[in-house]
Amino acid sequence: MPGSRKNLFRRLFTFMAIAPLLSHSLEAREDVILLHGLCRTSRSMAAMERALTQAGYTVHNINYPSRSESVERLGEDVVGRAVADCERDGAVKINFVTHSLGGILVRSYLAHHSVPALGRVVMLGPPNGGSEVVDKFGGWWLFKKINGPAGSELGTGRDSTPNKLGPANFCAGIIAGNWTINWINSLVIPGSDDGKVSVERTRLAGMADHIVIPSAHPFLMRNRTAIRQTIYFLRNGKFDRAAG
Repeated sequence: MPGSRKNLFRRLFTFMAIAPLLSHSLEAREDVILLHGLCRTSRSMAAMERALTQAGYTVHNINYPSRSESVERLGEDVVGRAVADCERDGAVKINFVTHSLGGILVRSYLAHHSVPALGRVVMLGPPNGGSEVVDKFGGWWLFKKINGPAGSELGTGRDSTPNKLGPANFCAGIIAGNWTINWINSLVIPGSDDGKVSVERTRLAGMADHIVIPSAHPFLMRNRTAIRQTIYFLRNGKFDRAAG
């Protein structure tokens, strides 16, 4: 199928996923900051960006060098700058939608800063309790080369960065995947997992809601169910259980 036709079908599917939500107009300007995961770019969040824009949000799809710095440094620089841009532009409410590492950056920033206009946060496949993949392979030279400083901080130990950040002090909705395309990683992850993170370790103390959908980690941010549930949570502070 030619590329243009693929893009047409992809956009059509995205619209069909969010169409039931488009009738709910926003009373005032709401911004959504999108943060991609480790070793990804803002292009990976393009489907989510389109859907949220169609739903009436002002979307900031942030591209950042995820392999360049520590979690804390990335949180300060990337999240801090995005929040400042939203505040400068007059956002009444600032929401976040994150994939994987992006969620840990938001947790790191919000652990040290107050955002008066903070709305809701949706995390897709976040390693909130770390990942056994980092426990197993994090000490390898190649792992460090590929994933950088932040990737090495995402283990499951008590002193790992995600486990030192504490419970959510914000309204968090978490979407976990339970399909895998990475059987090597899944061999070292106990229980259901998405090939990077176990379902159990996506959970976060203090979260508002948590759901599991059939998706692998790399595809969560463009999964139609995940997109629809993201918009529903931003609207309602909970996921749509009636949708199954």
